[in-house]
This record gives sequence, structure tokens and C-alpha cells, in this order.
Amino acid sequence: MQYFSSMFDDVRTMNKRQLYYQLLNFGMIVSSALMIWKGLMVVTGSESPIVVVLSGSMEPAFHRGDLLFLTNLQDDPIRVGEIVVFNIKGRDIPIVHRVIKVHEDENGDVKLLTKGDNNSVDDRGLYAPGQLWIRRNEVVGRARGFVPYIGMVTIIMNDYPRFKYILLGTLGIFVLLHRE
Repeated sequence: MQYFSSMFDDVRTMNKRQLYYQLLNFGMIVSSALMIWKGLMVVTGSESPIVVVLSGSMEPAFHRGDLLFLTNLQDDPIRVGEIVVFNIKGRDIPIVHRVIKVHEDENGDVKLLTKGDNNSVDDRGLYAPGQLWIRRNEVVGRARGFVPYIGMVTIIMNDYPRFKYILLGTLGIFVLLHRE
């Protein structure tokens, strides 16, 4: 408790110019992170260039908490065996699974059938009612690399929202009080 009291004393002793400087620093950090994210979106062609594996359905290839790097270049065809991340209508969270069949109809439309490596059946039970295939426009990206378990921080913050607010608040206070 003594630590928090001294932090607030530091804020009170700052003059307005120092406080504005710290707020501007904080704003620059946030805007830099957003610019990096948007830049990654442009380079990778994916609306979400980085995702976290949230379930064990892809074990042993990927484990819960692995951080995946995605690309979604439209001119590069998707092949059987590739791991894709896709959205299903009516679901908030994208799914990370392997392509087990690729079907191209006479119009040139590509349709995919997916399955989790750790699942016994294909994903047709996960698709929207009446949907038998994933269309190319539902694919968010293809896994191109990963960092093991680094995404556990995201999972913990989603499972324990108080932890997320404490961590973000602490980081915000640190940025405001750090004078360099």
C-alpha cells in the first residue's frame, strides 16, 4: 500500500507540463502499437496477422497458448495439409484447424474441409447449420510460424478479467510515472 501512495504522490508533484508529456508518451506508445498492427495487416494480407491457439484440438502440432503468425495472400492457393484459421458465421472466435480436402468447382470457387489434428471427425459439426465447406473468404489466414506458449498471457487475461485490468492499470501508471 505504501508503494501506491508514493506513486500518487509522484503524480501530484508533477507540474502540468510533465503530466502532459507523460500522457503524450502514453499516446505515442498506443498509436505506435496500432501502426505496427496495421502494417502487419497490409504485409500479411490478413485481418488478424497474429492469433493465439485457444484449445487443444490441434495437438500435437500446436498447443493451447501457442502464438501463430498468419498470412492470407489471395493469389497463393491453399493446399491439403496446411493449417488455416477461419471464421464461422455466428461464432466470435476463429478456429485453427488443418485442411483435409480442397474442392474447386467449375466456377473456380475454392471450398475447404477442415479437421483438428486431435479430433476424431471433420469440422462439419462446427460449421454453420447447413454448411458443408469453408469458403475462401472465411479464411483469416494460414499458419506460417509460431512461438510456443507465449499466448498463455492472453488466455489468462481472458479467463481472469481482474488480472487484465490490474496489469493494464499498472502498465499505464508505470508509463505515466516513468520520467525518461
